[in-house]
Amino acid sequence: MIEILESRDALYVSLYVQPGAKRNAIVGEHASRLKVAVTQAAEGGKANQAVIELLAECWGLSKSQLEITRGHTSRQKTLCLRGISADEVRSHLSQIPDP
Repeated sequence: MIEILESRDALYVSLYVQPGAKRNAIVGEHASRLKVAVTQAAEGGKANQAVIELLAECWGLSKSQLEITRGHTSRQKTLCLRGISADEVRSHLSQIPDP
C-alpha cells in the first residue's frame, strides 16, 4: 500500500520514477511507492518536471500544488502536495489499475 504522510499544511507521497519510458503514465505501486513513468530523460530536471505535469493533470491540480521535495537526482522521490486532502489522494490512488 502506498503510504501518505500528513503534516499540518501538506501531504507527502513516496514516488518511484521511471524516466525514459515509452509513455507518460501512473504505473502502479513499486515497493510501497507510487510508480510513475515519464518519457523525459533524467537530465536537467526534465523528468521531475514531467512527473509534476503528469500528476497535476491526472489529479486535476495545478502544478504549483505539487513539489518534489526529496530525491531530485534519484528514482526514489518524495512528492509534497498542497491544497488536497488525504482522502482525495487515496481516492486517486485507488483508481490505479493493478498491473
